[in-house]
Parts: sequence; structure tokens; C-alpha cells
Amino acid sequence: MVRRKAPTKDESALLPPFAALPDQAIHVPSSDAEFEQAREALIQASVLGFDTESKPLFQVGAKDTGPHVVQFATVDAAWLLQTHHAAAQAITREILGNPRILKVGFGLDNDRHQLQGRLQVEMQNVLDLDRVFKRHGFGASTGVRAAIAMVLGQSLRKSKKVTTSNWANPRLSDSQRRYAANDAHAAAMVHAHLPAWEALQPPVQAQRPPRPPRPAVDAGNSISERRM
Repeated sequence: MVRRKAPTKDESALLPPFAALPDQAIHVPSSDAEFEQAREALIQASVLGFDTESKPLFQVGAKDTGPHVVQFATVDAAWLLQTHHAAAQAITREILGNPRILKVGFGLDNDRHQLQGRLQVEMQNVLDLDRVFKRHGFGASTGVRAAIAMVLGQSLRKSKKVTTSNWANPRLSDSQRRYAANDAHAAAMVHAHLPAWEALQPPVQAQRPPRPPRPAVDAGNSISERRM
């Protein structure tokens, strides 16, 4: 299969900005009533964009206590569950373990490892979108930015300052809320538009099986055959 190249960061930046969710569609529950509302909305979804955020580790040997935020999103709204709340952990376990709800995201192996370690949850019905793009000839880690550029023709900009901010803070800043919501919402949007995008892609060529090794030639037989 010929390796295809995803748009670079500079190429993506030339596109119109990603149509992010409005602030009123980003929910960060903290009360019992808000957690119940979040659960009711999430449990009814058939597909959810999914991602996590963790406090960065700057010291060698520091213990990783993440993830500190778990994000779920539909194409219309996002819910940011801060895992210092017991209710957030319970909802996360329920949603990730629900085989009916498809959870979609990018580079989910690390998220899976962290969540299994902290919440002891076995994730069911999960789709890593990086693997979808790999089937179409792209690299193993296409990522959300390049996927948004290819599928939606938009530019998703990610702030390194926010990426490395303290996600364990009890109160998330506005920039953290928008950043976390974008990651999950972008995955939901890519998945929603994948069928139309895939219909326009060239046929996926199956890799040729390796050729069987040639049988070894017996030098002695070859010499005698030439003498006959």
C-alpha cells in the first residue's frame, strides 16, 4: 500500500477554523443534580467522542494520578467529568463499560491504560479513529488535527500552554474547558462525517503476500546435469 501523507500543521492552519461548541453547550457538572443530568444525556447517546486530560509530570519518577478529566461529546454538546468527584468516576465507568454506546477518539491506548489503572474499568465498544485512517494508507497516528483538516476541511488549533496546564485543578479555566471539549467534540464530528469522506477515497489496496522463497539449487546435481 502506498503511504499517504496527512496535512501538516502549517497546511491545516490555512483552512477555516474548526466550528467549536458554544460555551453554553460545554457542561462541567459539580452538583448531584448536574451529574444526574449529565448521566441521563450520556446514557441516551449512541456515539460519543471521547478523550482524557491529565496533569503533566515534570519530575522524573513522579506518580501519575491521571486522568483528571474525562471528556464525552456528541455533535451538539460536551461533558467534562473531573475525576476527583466520585460521581464523575461512576458515570465514566458506566459509559465506558456500556457495550451499546460507541466511544470514538484518537490514540486511545494510553487513555485505556490510565483508566484501567485508576478506575478499574474495561472499555467496551471503542473505536480508535487513528486505525480508520491507517486503513486508508495514512500513518499509525494521524491525530485529531489532521483528521479535522481532511474530513471537515477545517483547522483545529491546540494551545501547547493549555495542553501542559494543571488539569487537576478543582476549577477548570475557560481555556481548559474549551480545549477539553474540542478534543471530544472533534472526534464526534470526524466520526459523523466519516462515511461521506470514505466514499471519496481511493480503493484500499490489499498488501501483496510475500513471495515464497525459491527452492535451493543442489550444486552437485546442477553440475552433473550439465555434463549429461
